[in-house]
Amino acid sequence: MYVQPPATAGGSDLRRNRLKNIVIGIFLLMVCSIGVSAQGWVAHPPTGKVDLVAVYFTSSSRGFVAGDDGYLASTEDGGRTWTKYFLNTNQNINEIYFRNDNNGYLVAGRLLFITQDGGKTWNETRIYRTTDFKNGSPELISIRFSDKKHGLAIGSIVNKNDEIIDSLVMKTDDGGDTWTRVIIPSKAELFHLDFNGNSHGWIVGDKGLILATDDGGSNWRVQRSGVTRALFSVDFRDDNEGFAVGGGGTIIRTEDGGATWYSVNTSFTDTLKRVNFADDKNGWAVGHRGTILRTQDKGKTWVRQESNVRGDLYGLFMQKKYGWAVGAAGSTVEFQK
Repeated sequence: MYVQPPATAGGSDLRRNRLKNIVIGIFLLMVCSIGVSAQGWVAHPPTGKVDLVAVYFTSSSRGFVAGDDGYLASTEDGGRTWTKYFLNTNQNINEIYFRNDNNGYLVAGRLLFITQDGGKTWNETRIYRTTDFKNGSPELISIRFSDKKHGLAIGSIVNKNDEIIDSLVMKTDDGGDTWTRVIIPSKAELFHLDFNGNSHGWIVGDKGLILATDDGGSNWRVQRSGVTRALFSVDFRDDNEGFAVGGGGTIIRTEDGGATWYSVNTSFTDTLKRVNFADDKNGWAVGHRGTILRTQDKGKTWVRQESNVRGDLYGLFMQKKYGWAVGAAGSTVEFQK
């Protein structure tokens, strides 16, 4: 009768090693899968207690956030740490914009600040005379430069009772040293400005207002948005394709420079405060109650992404490989690919 010999020690070790390799392979596969699914928005510790409404990055490591009571902070390490800059104002900062790595602008209520050294120092620039507005004071909301010399700042005229009494568009042709007012066909409150190239620009405002220019901002005309809710943000990829968002989850898009606007039907009802496209197809919008929406088909359809915050989000900055959103109580949220 044949009796099978006992397994040798070497055979047992070989089987154990094979089993161990299989387990390690499965573990690594699970880790890789988790890493892919974890891509998205990561909430960072608040930078402070005040609401943040503006964010701008000049590179993946260097950026700025700003908000109420003149709060301004910068980072040099991709948002891991922030350093506060004292502007010597308690005006609310409404927007930060950089024309290039060194030349930047921020609007804060009645004030305009300019930097020429990448944000190391900021200097106040007088954009108007006190005698220019006899019945109210200016409230600057948004600013853009189409090139080194030509820029626009927009907002509203507010009376003593904090009521909007007129629209405000200011234009400079000398890099911001001097400004002149441009009269536009509306007295509604203006919220956001975007430019494409040196000539074409758009402004959005209250009650669905959209204004367009094709001569660098000297003359403006009203476009029919097809909506009545306030529009808080506008973003154009080129002279034709553009997007605007606003109250009650409003999203509209155009493919002909705004000659016709189309409403995008979604189930989202939270007010959207900013929209920003990283490229021709991929765009994001942020808004109330931590809402973050994403599109990957040129704004035709949108899906919700988890922001990991529940407070309102007011500011957004997106690039192909990174992005940031900011909001209530100093919240900062980073998009990680």
